[in-house]
Amino acid sequence: MPAETRGLRVTRAVAAGIDGRSAASLHPDLRTFTADLVRPYGLPLREDLLAEGAGHDYAEMAAGLLERALPAGEPADLLILAFSSPDVRPAAPASLRLSRHCPGQPTAFAVCDQGSATAFAALRIAAAHHRTGGCRRAVVVLAEQSALHHRPAAPVELPAEHRAVVLVCEEAPGEGMRVRQQAQPDGARALRTVRAEHRRLGPGAGLLLAADLAAHGGAEDAGAARPGQPFTGVWSLLADRLPGAGPLLVADHDRRLGRLSTLTLP
Repeated sequence: MPAETRGLRVTRAVAAGIDGRSAASLHPDLRTFTADLVRPYGLPLREDLLAEGAGHDYAEMAAGLLERALPAGEPADLLILAFSSPDVRPAAPASLRLSRHCPGQPTAFAVCDQGSATAFAALRIAAAHHRTGGCRRAVVVLAEQSALHHRPAAPVELPAEHRAVVLVCEEAPGEGMRVRQQAQPDGARALRTVRAEHRRLGPGAGLLLAADLAAHGGAEDAGAARPGQPFTGVWSLLADRLPGAGPLLVADHDRRLGRLSTLTLP
């Protein structure tokens, strides 16, 4: 008899807004690092934010959520920290610090610099790691903090609040999650692509849209993330739907990078 198919899928998630600030936001190393980073591009620092200590540490933000996401102390084999806006402790390996708070002390690393597509890339990496046979449970930590300590070269949407989401991905019988990413510069066309993919899932399948996609209209029958959280918004929405949300399509479009990303949960 053929071996049973087993795939990795998102089975639960927790999300929370985080108040306050991290002590690291007042550390002089943050100013030194940011100044070195932007000097070649001639971008000015946000001296006001540096002086007041705005911003939060991603490891601090997510540590408490890991306890909620893994309440029985189930060990994880892999931990991936995914983020878009910079951390306030840029020289510290936040993913490694988080792995100390995660049962099993999993292999840990971070993914960034892909805009809102970063979260989908992290899930794609987790699924690929599962296919090697070395991962039965993966934890993906998504985080965004609202302070940007330099003036951007072009307008960007900053988060309305510090927020973190923890996705727990576990091996289960049947087909695993599927991540698709493609170049798509036009948001309206991206939404049409998402609609076609959603129809292929059949009647009864759910659809969750990031705020940018939902803004193109025609999303009355879908769950739409609230504006103001460009990186974690749609994942906070997913946390409200789990467990038992499948079949489900989660979609996000990064208009700045022209990247459409979808996650299909069976």
